Amino acid sequence: MLSLSPGAPLLTPAQMRAAEAAAIAGGTSALRLMERAAAGAALAIDHFAPGRPALVLCGPGNNGGDGYGVAVMLAASGRNVRVAASGPARGEPAAAMAARWQGAVEPLATAQAAPLIIDALYGTGLDRALPEADQMILDRLRSSGATVVALDVPSGIDSRTGVALGAPLEASLTIAFGALKLGHALGAGRQLSGRVVVADIGIGLPEDVGRLVGAPKRLPLPADTHKFRRGSVLVVEGTPGRGGATGLTALAALRAGAGLVTLAGAGTDFPIQAMMRRSDAEALAVLADPRTGAVAIGPGLEDTQRSRDWLVRVLGGSVPVVVDAGALDLGFGPGSAAALFAESRAPLVLTPHEGEFNRLFGAVGPDRLGAVQAAAVCANAVVLLKGAETIIAGPDGRTAVNTRATPWLATAGSGDVLTGIIAALLAQGLAPFEAACAGSWLHGDAGVRGGPGLVADDLPSLLPAVLAAL
Repeated sequence: MLSLSPGAPLLTPAQMRAAEAAAIAGGTSALRLMERAAAGAALAIDHFAPGRPALVLCGPGNNGGDGYGVAVMLAASGRNVRVAASGPARGEPAAAMAARWQGAVEPLATAQAAPLIIDALYGTGLDRALPEADQMILDRLRSSGATVVALDVPSGIDSRTGVALGAPLEASLTIAFGALKLGHALGAGRQLSGRVVVADIGIGLPEDVGRLVGAPKRLPLPADTHKFRRGSVLVVEGTPGRGGATGLTALAALRAGAGLVTLAGAGTDFPIQAMMRRSDAEALAVLADPRTGAVAIGPGLEDTQRSRDWLVRVLGGSVPVVVDAGALDLGFGPGSAAALFAESRAPLVLTPHEGEFNRLFGAVGPDRLGAVQAAAVCANAVVLLKGAETIIAGPDGRTAVNTRATPWLATAGSGDVLTGIIAALLAQGLAPFEAACAGSWLHGDAGVRGGPGLVADDLPSLLPAVLAAL
């Protein structure tokens, strides 16, 4: 049995601006917030690269103001610091912070690299392509091989979507002010931010924000636990000849803690002996049993009348359902599958990869989290979009991003295992959003443990070690 603790908050730029505005309205000046940001960044840089000569790249806005503040503090500690700017600081508090720098300000266009580059050109407000002149400067500095530290976000990253608005410098360390931004966890932003640390600037954060998925907590089993209390899962078997996918789902559900897993179908092979098999007719009684806590449908399914009948049947019930793979692609007609999910009586977790998502809801586009949010509302279901980062959204507006993963999970059958894990957690009593989040973390951690050479068949056997470590 598991419980899910809220992970670190992930803010949009608008949410961050609102939090800062609230702090200012409460009596903390904008300059004071900038001073706190600079102090936190200087401390983090001293720990990361003590004493290394630094070049601080300052833009004209508040991110540049942060850069001037960092330069002042690093120079005061005796470090060799140079500042290069694309132009004078504009507006407050950036201009006030820039006035504190008593050293020379080099033209950005001709500045030569230092062993450490501190990137303070553009912050979280950038929503357009990097200017061509600035891009040429970044490209020139990139060739120096200097270590890069980014203030708040690497310049050229959209802090809401993680999309690269040009070719940013890849940072080894990014210092996020106040809180992580969505762009630190998504797409190119995740890849180019390096290690991300948060510098506390003393502001309150809203509760209604996205979250990183953190490690779930394992709860002790009561002494009188029996198999049904640990969760009973019904797995609708796939088409004969494609039963390996269903077997992975069923085995993963058992390894994730379910006390009983029943396969519904006419197959003959068992992935493990500690598993039940029932014909479709017999499985109807299992579905109706109030002790059945979750259904998994989709792995191994082809578009047949049996498959469509089973999907309609489980959507019309009250048992939570994980819908994956073939069950997301059944031929109900253009656009009708999403409508079918929206009309479901059963609580749903949909687990598409990008191709399946595009067919169900339209192209994901650059704002991946926004697309998943819209899909969750459209389908009235928790939607989990699989990819380099797993994005999870509920119809109530909650969102989460799981980054506990590895490219080694990009192997056939990996998603079938995830389906079984989430089904087991649903059967144990977790709500759909929490089950999707916790399941994605367990699945990712198993992949990390498996490493090079991982195949999907390895994942269920890795789950006991994942759970034992919680």
